[in-house]
Amino acid sequence: MSPLDTLRRPLRNLRVSVTDRCNLRCSYCMPEDEYAWLPRTSLLTSEEIERLVRAFTLLGVHKLRLTGGEPLLRKDLARLIGMMREIEGLETIALTTNGVLLADQAQGLKEAGLDRVTVSLDSLRRERVERMTRRDCLPAVLAGIDAARTAGFRRIKLDTVLVKGVNDDELVDLVEFASSTETEIRFIEYMDVGGATDWREDKVVSRAEILERLRSHYGGAEQLGERNSAPADRYRLPDGSVLGIISSTTQPFCSACDRARLTADGTLYTCLYATQGRDLRELLRAGAGAEEIAQRVAGIWCQREDRGAEQRLEEERRGILVPRGELEHDPRLEMHTRGG
Repeated sequence: MSPLDTLRRPLRNLRVSVTDRCNLRCSYCMPEDEYAWLPRTSLLTSEEIERLVRAFTLLGVHKLRLTGGEPLLRKDLARLIGMMREIEGLETIALTTNGVLLADQAQGLKEAGLDRVTVSLDSLRRERVERMTRRDCLPAVLAGIDAARTAGFRRIKLDTVLVKGVNDDELVDLVEFASSTETEIRFIEYMDVGGATDWREDKVVSRAEILERLRSHYGGAEQLGERNSAPADRYRLPDGSVLGIISSTTQPFCSACDRARLTADGTLYTCLYATQGRDLRELLRAGAGAEEIAQRVAGIWCQREDRGAEQRLEEERRGILVPRGELEHDPRLEMHTRGG
């Protein structure tokens, strides 16, 4: 049975960052020129990740999402997914990627047992993507989406972080692209998490504004009455197409959050906004079995009080969450390290 935290939230979802490295430098996530990286010797092996995930499933975790950094940079990713597939009780294995390396790996990931893919797509304009990511990568991303469809992935999701004055004029174009490729677009409010050192409140395109623009163009957007812990509220347009909006910044969903996060070096975070994590690697490398690790995790989860996004919303003057200097001393505070 899943443990409950102090707000009666169960532990059901686990996000594992398989690497802190990334091949892009997106302005809303990694805007700095230089970064401190986790030491290579501290990173978990595939066998260690498998042991940790197995322990989490003993507590009722049945959904796993592999993230980064950019997870496709991990050389043994397909092998890792195959190992995850053998864990009893794990129902869904998903992957979030920027898509740059997906074209060459999609088929192998599908064959290894990956269930779902989410690809970041912030613009359909090549020059704009290059400005936002500091890489000329749009053709590779689009090829990756095509390859995922060819490999047989269903319900492919596209994630778009909307930044006011940067790419919010493409909202309708992105909806139309998702419809034409039989994928589902999800618009994400620009979040003020660790690493977002260029964040300002006036750069956020809120859910209310997104819905107003959709209604203005399409004539309506009906919210689907789904009740689950998924971060996106889903809407159906008059033409039948469905999209999602993740409004963590202006309308947080902390009360339904059932996610834990593991960094690539085995640090457990119980909130994306948390500034303190718990080291599981030391316990793991000391030889602890799945039951002992599960007990440690359950004890941490039962004390969980996190509602980071709601607390940020309550702040009178909302600024940068973590200053640059602190990020240099502790790279685990970066969103790309803990799998945003």
